[in-house]
Amino acid sequence: MVHLTSLWLPILVSAVIVFVASSIIHMVLPYHRSDVRKLAQEDEMLSALRRSNIPPGDYCVPHPGSHEAMRKPEFVEKMKQGPVVFMTVSPGSAPSMTGPLVLWFLYSILVGAFAGYLAGSVLASGTHYLAVFRVVGTAAFMGYSLALLQHSIWYKRNWGTTLKSVFDGLIYGLLSAGVFGWLWPR
Repeated sequence: MVHLTSLWLPILVSAVIVFVASSIIHMVLPYHRSDVRKLAQEDEMLSALRRSNIPPGDYCVPHPGSHEAMRKPEFVEKMKQGPVVFMTVSPGSAPSMTGPLVLWFLYSILVGAFAGYLAGSVLASGTHYLAVFRVVGTAAFMGYSLALLQHSIWYKRNWGTTLKSVFDGLIYGLLSAGVFGWLWPR
């Protein structure tokens, strides 16, 4: 067993490497550029949403209001006619990546900490690189990827977009595994 406090270096280094890799994936490589599309009537849509004065939050349209209402003919007809919309409304602000990037780095530390905790619980100091790689890689992949599938299952997010992000999580998991295998206590 390896105590989590002795894994602070691989946790931080893996977070830095994942942060850099995700920056390259999203700013240099082209495969995420098609994840979201622009509405043809964007200005009209924004104007209508502003007039509605919708508070920040997550919304579904049409929304049944209750489980019983899901069976009512009016709701069923609305669903059939479409469109069905799942949306997140945020307050307006100047564009800034600072907050999301800080949160992403903290999230990467959190995934590394949980992967390290799991590996430290089942592996001893001096464990062979590949054994550390296997445990940390699996745990980190789970932390970066598996919950993303729920958004396509329940909220109709495009499966292509989700699978690209799951692939990114595989890369982040492998990078984390490599760092932990390299820096595992001897």
